Amino acid sequence: MTRLGVNVPNFGPTATPDNLLAWARFAEDAGFAVAMMSDHVAPTPDVAAIYPDPFYDPFTTLSWLAGLTERIELGTTVAILPYRHPLLTARAAANIDRFSGGRFVLGVGVGWSEPEYTALGVPFRDRGKITDEYLAAVIDAWTSPRVSLAGDHARYRDVSTGPRAVRSPHPPVWVGGSSPAALRRAARFGDAWHPINPNLDWLRDTGLPALRAAARAAGRPAPALAARIRARLSARALPPAGRPAGVGSVAQVHDDLARLVEMGAAYVVLDTNPDDPADRRPAEHDWDTLRTIVERAPVPAL
Repeated sequence: MTRLGVNVPNFGPTATPDNLLAWARFAEDAGFAVAMMSDHVAPTPDVAAIYPDPFYDPFTTLSWLAGLTERIELGTTVAILPYRHPLLTARAAANIDRFSGGRFVLGVGVGWSEPEYTALGVPFRDRGKITDEYLAAVIDAWTSPRVSLAGDHARYRDVSTGPRAVRSPHPPVWVGGSSPAALRRAARFGDAWHPINPNLDWLRDTGLPALRAAARAAGRPAPALAARIRARLSARALPPAGRPAGVGSVAQVHDDLARLVEMGAAYVVLDTNPDDPADRRPAEHDWDTLRTIVERAPVPAL
């Protein structure tokens, strides 16, 4: 069964506590399975050009929303793992999972902004290695009452890790990225692979076969597919050449969802955020778009 989710805009002039809560309640009332948020810690100009101020921290915001929602899963799409000490990430995630009654999803990635890495004093060139080390450390902290690590990027000894998350053995980990290294990371650590705005032909013909091969090499079952695609409707069908998944007429978007269902997607997260922040529309417009897509969508259940 494929479940639908929404990407909540936690940045920009319309990002206020009232609007963030309204988004979460809309998503839950409309029957979506998961509400997710982006992550940046030190938005440098290159980041702010895409994600303008203010930027609400996803862990803090989702912790707050955990107490104001009842059923919907809450997650990060994606937390940039090298930006925080792994013990901090593990504790924050486990706390949110406990506060929410087992509804937290940790989506992770390596990020893309070298200036932001520099601002945080983290070596950009090592971001992949740091992500692998930190992801192993986070999972270890979730599953062990006391942990030690003598890594290349983090070192600690005999650290207590409670409280435990509600979900066993730990909250779901969705690993983002589409590079060969990201696919190996998803196969090694992930409960799901979380490609963002993938080309659907590439996903079917290249991405998923590469994921399955990486999982075989790691000696693990292939992770589930949990894709994030755009959600933008046009009055008329768009030319097929170069059309991104989730963009076009209702029929075209429904066809995209049907293709993802055929690929066995466990989740599809719909993202109404525009490429240019100047094109940001009121939340009510985005909600109408999402309702229209969900109506008669080729998804057995939300």
